[in-house]
Amino acid sequence: MNSSASDAATSLSPGAILLIQLALALGGFAIGTGEFAIMGLMPNVAADLGVSEPQVGHVISVYALGVVVGAPVLALLGARLPRRILLLLLMGCFALGNFASALAPSYEPLLIFRFIAGLPHGAYFGIAMLVAASMAPPHKRAKAVSRVLAGLTVAILIGNPLATWLGQFMSWRYAFALVGIIAITTIAMVAIFLPADPHEQRSSPAGELRAFNRAPIWLALGIGSIGFAGMFCVFSYMAPTLLHVTQVGPGWIPLAMGVFGAGCIVGNSAGGWLFDRLRLRAVAWILAWSTLVLLAFPFAAHSLWTILPAIFALGTMIALGPALQTHLMDVATGAQTLAAASNHAAFNVANALGPWLGGLAISAGMGWTITGYIGAATAIGGLLLFAWAWKVQQRNAAV
Repeated sequence: MNSSASDAATSLSPGAILLIQLALALGGFAIGTGEFAIMGLMPNVAADLGVSEPQVGHVISVYALGVVVGAPVLALLGARLPRRILLLLLMGCFALGNFASALAPSYEPLLIFRFIAGLPHGAYFGIAMLVAASMAPPHKRAKAVSRVLAGLTVAILIGNPLATWLGQFMSWRYAFALVGIIAITTIAMVAIFLPADPHEQRSSPAGELRAFNRAPIWLALGIGSIGFAGMFCVFSYMAPTLLHVTQVGPGWIPLAMGVFGAGCIVGNSAGGWLFDRLRLRAVAWILAWSTLVLLAFPFAAHSLWTILPAIFALGTMIALGPALQTHLMDVATGAQTLAAASNHAAFNVANALGPWLGGLAISAGMGWTITGYIGAATAIGGLLLFAWAWKVQQRNAAV
């Protein structure tokens, strides 16, 4: 943490810092609700627009591609802007994308609007986490990062089931309108509680690009892109799996989304705690756990009383988020903004890859539970990339 960030942190009271973290986390809540709501409403969107459920999976993937494109581009374009102003602009764009999604007249415009809504996602999280980490001592940075990510996990616990219920009861369009309203509320809270920092260090796009092109950064992003795809592969098709494999009614879907969210809250806290103690080794433990969870899912899917614990365990895989985010802060000196945003681009490569691979297998007639085996293969791929990253870190430490 640089000296200006330290000065800014010490000039704020614990209560002021908590309000800033709450405002930033509310933005994460809006983004998490907007990103995941469609997964619980997949059958509703398919029926309303006259498309198949795997085609709705493409709506999920195109949002993720928006994140992948927008995260580095908007982070670079906004590198010279004060972080407070950039956060407000990004959340404004997110609000507009979701209001437009709620009004989409057909499938093709919905694809376009979801891509637009995804553009500010990664840059917002990246900047918000840098702001949160700048206000924490070095040994508590992962905890500060996990607090911002807590907005995302609470969205999965509360926002997503609420949006799913709202979409089932009224229309899926109301779910996206709700997300837009939460985004507007975030703009107001950030404007009120996050003060301008006149001593904030600005970065140049060219300098960030030069510092970004290093093996430890690319390997960390690769781990997120591949190793996290399994969670999205299974979660994206959870609603039809519950309906067609577990054979429960639609009323169980919001509850299952809440169970997943509870797992995410546990996993998010565990990820920050593990990284503060084990550093990069925490990533290997999380990926190994993820592999076991994904391999067990196809066996658990046939009974309600086994699939619910499996869904909870699936949510704990989000522990990879704060661990990789904080690792990038350690290795991305000179490219903090671009690396922080790109981490969310990497996780949304996973969000695009997982539903795409799962949709291909399901469309080929392999059944809904094939997603668990595909997901386990991607987690193993993440472990292989971790082994490479560990070797590079050990070599650099020996120099």
